[in-house]
Amino acid sequence: MKHVIVFSGSFNPIHVGHLILANYVAAFTDCDEVWLMVSPHNPLKESSRLPDARLRYHWIQLALENHPKILASDFELSLSQPSYTLDMLNALQQVYSNVRFSLLIGADNWSIFDQWKNYQQLIDRYSLLIYPRVNAIVDESKLPDSVKLLKAPLVDLSSTTIRTAIAEGKDMRFYVPSIVWHEINQFEMYRFTE
Repeated sequence: MKHVIVFSGSFNPIHVGHLILANYVAAFTDCDEVWLMVSPHNPLKESSRLPDARLRYHWIQLALENHPKILASDFELSLSQPSYTLDMLNALQQVYSNVRFSLLIGADNWSIFDQWKNYQQLIDRYSLLIYPRVNAIVDESKLPDSVKLLKAPLVDLSSTTIRTAIAEGKDMRFYVPSIVWHEINQFEMYRFTE
């Protein structure tokens, strides 16, 4: 059975940290593919100034062009909103019944996982991979059997940091894929104060 790891997020914007992590997962786990799935809006986050989901999906497509194992997915954009992770994974499973889906989340999200809608069902139905984050400690001895902590390299980079720097007029060209950087500059994205 094909194994797909879903890496869901706002990707606002997609940056090299996302790509390094997706590359690590594609190369060092037993998955067949990693799907970077753009989320319309995280119910636990503020939505103001969030660029259109189709634009963020377009950026993911540009960043991943021709990669054999890492793919862009707009599946969640077709679901009713607000979209919750369990609903998204269940819908994926209905459409792709011959695929085993796992979910990739950050250690910062694991620390608030009990705030996620139907979080216990997520743990019961799907395997989860946690990638380490600075200042987010995960006690591996207390993880459920379906949850594993990755030994991935720490990349301390966030979309928020990049957006703030761009708003301040800083050159962030090596933090995002060059073709995405070109569009951000061309359309003067993030030229606001956070």
